[in-house]
Amino acid sequence: MALRYICVIAGKKRLSGNYMSYKLTADHVNVWYGNFHALKDISIRVRPNTVTAFIGPSGCGKSTFLRLINRMNDYIDGFRMEGHILIDEKNIYAKRVRVEELRKEVGMVFQKPNPFPKTIFDNVVYGLTIRGVKDKHTLEEACESSLRQAALWDEVKDNLKKSALALSGGQQQRLCIARTLAVKPTVILMDEPASALDPISTAKIEDLIAELKQHYTIIIVTHNMQQAARISDRTAFFYLGELVEFDTTVNIFTAPKEEKTQSYITGRFG
Repeated sequence: MALRYICVIAGKKRLSGNYMSYKLTADHVNVWYGNFHALKDISIRVRPNTVTAFIGPSGCGKSTFLRLINRMNDYIDGFRMEGHILIDEKNIYAKRVRVEELRKEVGMVFQKPNPFPKTIFDNVVYGLTIRGVKDKHTLEEACESSLRQAALWDEVKDNLKKSALALSGGQQQRLCIARTLAVKPTVILMDEPASALDPISTAKIEDLIAELKQHYTIIIVTHNMQQAARISDRTAFFYLGELVEFDTTVNIFTAPKEEKTQSYITGRFG
């Protein structure tokens, strides 16, 4: 068993050893919207180059927690958070953190594809162009590389100047993933990325996630427990704003420790 020990640096307790191998660390996170206590004392550790799935019934807090990781809840009236969320040991809610820089590090893919009414090429490189990248060769390389990673290049390489809105739903979602990859994040958040897609497109997205985890840390919210079981390394079960159980996906679905987890995965509620 690997040793874990405490070291004290500048008056702060920090876990060394295994702690250093975590990409994301959340400690005692609480969230309120006004008087509503949406998340209750959530602590979680996510290792790099893994897929972590958040499951639970609607309104359980899984999407709220996901959106904390790139600070999308900041703009909601009455939002307040206590606790710490660290990426690569850096507190992403520290006052010195610039949200636009954080979102280069932490990309987001939404439930429904949201391509811009622009060409395929302009969609992919949008994040680079708004940051001032103008060199044509750089943009072309980024476009091709990102589309290849998103398993879309072969389908669109001859039509990069056509409207992205002409693509199928599954292609549009992979385009949105390519757009996320173009700014070179290290963490990718996915909020039910396949829920609006047909089974064939869903399978392509799942295969893509398995490929992408070699280079990125992926956190996905899903209502589809079969999907969580297929693609994730670890699964977190949320219920009524609490993290009920977090373990390897195999353990969650075959030998959960908590009765609530067992009830949920066997369909007794939710």
